[in-house]
Amino acid sequence: MNNYIKNDWTVQEIENIYHQPLLELVYQAATVHRMYHKPDEVQVCTLLSVKTGGCPEDCSYCGQAARYHTGITVKSLMSKEDVVAIAQRAKDAGSSRFCMAAAWREVRDNRDFENILQMVEGVNDLGLEVCCTLGMLTESQAQRLQEAGLHAYNHNLDTSKEHYEEIITTRTFDNRLDTLTNVRKAGITVCSGGIIGLGETHADRINMLHTLSTLPKHPESVPVNALARVKGTPLADLPKVDSWEMVRMIATARILMPQSMVRLSAGRAEMTTEEQSWCFMAGANSIFTSESEELLVTPNPRLDDDRKMFSLLGLKPMVKEKSSQITAKA
Repeated sequence: MNNYIKNDWTVQEIENIYHQPLLELVYQAATVHRMYHKPDEVQVCTLLSVKTGGCPEDCSYCGQAARYHTGITVKSLMSKEDVVAIAQRAKDAGSSRFCMAAAWREVRDNRDFENILQMVEGVNDLGLEVCCTLGMLTESQAQRLQEAGLHAYNHNLDTSKEHYEEIITTRTFDNRLDTLTNVRKAGITVCSGGIIGLGETHADRINMLHTLSTLPKHPESVPVNALARVKGTPLADLPKVDSWEMVRMIATARILMPQSMVRLSAGRAEMTTEEQSWCFMAGANSIFTSESEELLVTPNPRLDDDRKMFSLLGLKPMVKEKSSQITAKA
């Protein structure tokens, strides 16, 4: 089935997939999912904010932007020792990927970056897949992260190129693509997806998926986020995303990018077990968890709740050795 993988999807082809009746769409996505992945395995990823708040960007959805009054406490960069200790607990709890997030616009070649490199080395030594999301990245910085043992870099497109300026003005859509190119050149796997519920149209969602699925190589991980409405941000009063819209996005992403891990990310806290199970059926095979009931600075289900859900649905955490095996099964 490897000939199914394609990077020349047209917008019309994606529209035809996306706008199918929901049950047919989910059936097709579930069929594709089973060709490339074990349907009872879900990669459990832990996300830690190693530097919180104070970001100079103006992302309209983000509670960590310094210009918005969201009540979030700004915290300086954590120590390597504290980060590695949390990573060890995450591994013991079943996580196979550990992602470190810093509220920066871009990486700067300074002492903080040197500390991040040490964190990457420390977490990598635990046998976990190490991921970072640190903002924009140069080619040389990406290379240094790769040499430190970084497995993946997260840099979401957020939305379509057409809608982007409505959400963020302090950087461009092409800046995002440049960072993804730098990450890929360094030999680091790419984690890139988007957010729905930003006031975008269906066409914007389709265009975002078109950009991701026509990259020279599909992102190894595609997070699908529902807007987490943070009080004090410009988008705080937008309506809650309908869970069926999440299912539709996940199913379409699964069909377009069969080998990718499709991650059910922000928004899970407002979804029932039944709604999340539809997302897993539609091809989601990765989730974020954390020690607290927060994903960075927004709500997230508790680890105990996820364990109960996994037990109910017959799901199990994916082990690291298997998480890199994303080839089609016969």
